[in-house]
Amino acid sequence: MSGSYRDLEAGGANKNNMAPIRNSNRNYYYAAPTTSTTASHLYHSESTWTSWLVPIFVLANSLVFIVAMYINDCPNKNSAIPVRGHCVARFLGRFSFQPLSENPLFGPSSITLTKMGALQWDSVVNHHQGWRLITCIWLHAGVIHLAANMLSLVFIGIRLEQQFGFVRIGIIYLLSGFGGSVLSSLFIRNNISVGASGALFGLLGAMLSELITNWTIYTNKAAALVSLLVIIVINLAIGILPHVDNFAHIGGFLTGFLLGFIFLPRPQYGWLEQQRLPSGVRFKSKYKAYQYALWLISLVLLIVGLLIALVMLFRGDNGYDHCHWCHYLTCVPTSKWKCNDS
Repeated sequence: MSGSYRDLEAGGANKNNMAPIRNSNRNYYYAAPTTSTTASHLYHSESTWTSWLVPIFVLANSLVFIVAMYINDCPNKNSAIPVRGHCVARFLGRFSFQPLSENPLFGPSSITLTKMGALQWDSVVNHHQGWRLITCIWLHAGVIHLAANMLSLVFIGIRLEQQFGFVRIGIIYLLSGFGGSVLSSLFIRNNISVGASGALFGLLGAMLSELITNWTIYTNKAAALVSLLVIIVINLAIGILPHVDNFAHIGGFLTGFLLGFIFLPRPQYGWLEQQRLPSGVRFKSKYKAYQYALWLISLVLLIVGLLIALVMLFRGDNGYDHCHWCHYLTCVPTSKWKCNDS
């Protein structure tokens, strides 16, 4: 995951298929990374971990969506959620979807998502519901949104977990999602936002920093870097379409990029086999000097950046007051659409 379904956001959907979903005079954006990244181009060592955390994340997101549809209960005419039009797939009973005119992604209403923890600036700042910065990561606007993000999570996350283990990848995923929510809240005030794209972009950012910090141990690294940069640029470029929460993408990517320098450096070549070498030729340090430098710089930038962003958020600052051109990062107006909250 501010009024946007950030998650048709950072992981597997095409934003050309995105449209604003309206309900109760409220818009929300959705976004998702359109990439099935080619992580296999980056790694040449054999996997040493069994991936189980990423499948659990996929299962958890799916179960949360099912619960959201159960609570939504579109056919219930006595529900507090007004329905404008006919529910879709009524044979599903209370799990049927809101009218496509209200939610074209085949999902619940904005009221249901808000009730379950969607990111909403007023609730976070004025009603002290900071937990929404986390809960919005597990909510999705619809089946299309959920499928796009979970496919992306499988393509990106499983290989990373196999390479680096569940602890490091789990931390990167969750903190990146949080970072995306914080930046989104600083700029998007009048809409709600849901989705895991900030977390997914964080994994992309971590892949990039992992390649950089372990540059000396890879072959074909230039090709790998170009491929990864193309994927990242395409996904971020999709975020400038209307009704897509690109701030969640950018915040998640920057957080994951810094976390990659902190959690994903590899020992310099030969470190693990040094016991077999004569004592006079053994490495004095597990990591190279530049890896330690990147680790320290990234740690400082991450802590300072998050602290400043959180202080600004809970103080009620509007990000646009400090960055007047930043609206171009999430929407570029054309003759086909306008960039505003409606």
